[in-house]
Amino acid sequence: MNASPPSLSQTRRHVAVIGAGPGGLAAAMLLASSGVRVTVFEKDGVVGGRTRTVTAPGGYRFDIGPTFFLYPRILAEIFEACGARLEDEVDLIRLDPQYRLIFEGANPVTIDASPDLARMEAEVAKINPADAPGVRSFMAENRVKLEAFRPVLERPFHGVMTYLAPEVMNGLKHLRPWLSLDQELQRHFSDPRTRLAFSFQSKYLGMSPFRCPSMFSILSFLEYEHGVFHPRGGCGVVSEAMARVAESVGVDIRLNTKVDRIVFEGRRAVGVEAGGRLHAADAVVVNADFAHAIPGLMEEEQRPQWPDKKIAEARYSCSTFMLYLGIEGPLDLAHHSVLLAEDYENNLAQIESGIIPQNPSLYVQAAAGTDPSLAPPGHSTLYMLVPVPNLLGGADWAAEAPRYRRLALDRLKALGLHDIESRIRYEKILSPQGWQDDYAVGYGATFNLAHNVRQMMHFRPRNRFGKARGVYLVGGGTHPGSGLPVIYEGARISTDLLLQDLGMTRSERSPRHMRASAGAFSSQVGSLGGSENATKHSAGE
Repeated sequence: MNASPPSLSQTRRHVAVIGAGPGGLAAAMLLASSGVRVTVFEKDGVVGGRTRTVTAPGGYRFDIGPTFFLYPRILAEIFEACGARLEDEVDLIRLDPQYRLIFEGANPVTIDASPDLARMEAEVAKINPADAPGVRSFMAENRVKLEAFRPVLERPFHGVMTYLAPEVMNGLKHLRPWLSLDQELQRHFSDPRTRLAFSFQSKYLGMSPFRCPSMFSILSFLEYEHGVFHPRGGCGVVSEAMARVAESVGVDIRLNTKVDRIVFEGRRAVGVEAGGRLHAADAVVVNADFAHAIPGLMEEEQRPQWPDKKIAEARYSCSTFMLYLGIEGPLDLAHHSVLLAEDYENNLAQIESGIIPQNPSLYVQAAAGTDPSLAPPGHSTLYMLVPVPNLLGGADWAAEAPRYRRLALDRLKALGLHDIESRIRYEKILSPQGWQDDYAVGYGATFNLAHNVRQMMHFRPRNRFGKARGVYLVGGGTHPGSGLPVIYEGARISTDLLLQDLGMTRSERSPRHMRASAGAFSSQVGSLGGSENATKHSAGE
């Protein structure tokens, strides 16, 4: 790593960042590399927020939240802005197959999703031969769509006038808000199971493909075009690398330091209060969960667009019921497996109605087969995620958790795991209540505010937040939304606004070189050939 801190000066502008999640760390990196003095206040003893990797008794390692790492281009550019290289800091393994999809029903089908389009066409033909030609038409259409829509995702939305910008109007013609994601995919695939193979990714946003806006067809496109990666050591190592690089350019990260409130003088934020002390700042970046944190950090008069009542009445994503299991012996599973229940659409309708599904779909990660560092020799890790209603559904998870644990373990039989309970050597349960109580996730809504049309772009909490001056949002609760690459892009939007307001500009560290370097990185990882299990990308290879 060749990063070096800007020259120190007591007169440098100072920014306080609340939270060391992906958005907060990205903002800190960008601000510090532009000459700002940055202090990050993190209430927990580790960085990463939900994007952290924990070591459990027995030597098992688990990602707590995200397990897919997608579209490294954006983060590579952020590292480059700090004089560092993502590929030097994180060992990314490109997966092929990307994941295994198991469709239940009268005629069950299992496919291995591959970024090799010829192989993917053959896999889709297992579902319905008539749908195989749709793979390439889907990719071609969404390649154009992403390129047109990128300006929408890379700029702030100040209000309705933003929509009149030519590049925004060009992107919005691809939005088609009257179509759901499932309806959009009917242009390419006739079989509902094939459409589900290219739309279940809407669960990354905590939404149903039958209600999610059509623009999110780009999610599965990104996987096939740019790859699904496993960071060796877990996704938490990405957060740790971000923190290392941030500190190398002068960021002060203070762990175990909870911010109680943002301090204002009139309409201007002048710092944060933590541990009974005022920490003066010229601006404040908030990376804490929006619904959970904002009511306590800011008085309503400073945020009239989002008073407590509106926050309480907003639409939120689903939650997740999690099992983290340390298993004796190997597991005959793909790195990522998604079990899609025959009544998948009814599953999602139940969740949106606050009903806990009794025959749920689920996602399973068995990463130790790819990455032995995650388990002791002769053992495996099993990460299970079951979509369930958030806490607004009213369930008593203290009572429900034991029953639902049993149900989730029974569902593993559909993946061929019939003897799993006798092999469990470590176990942790995380329910929607645990997401709220232990990880400060409002309403246990794991994917933040929902991404319906009325909560996107200028309807979403804005990057330059509230009527107050000097408060900026990063993370899944602001534009452009949830998902790691989107959150990194949101950090660039918010830091650009902040620097403009301070009369500064973001350091690009030679923009032409940065784009070339990041583009080469993206091309390199995108062109790696695939073995049956995984393809390795690391520095020097």
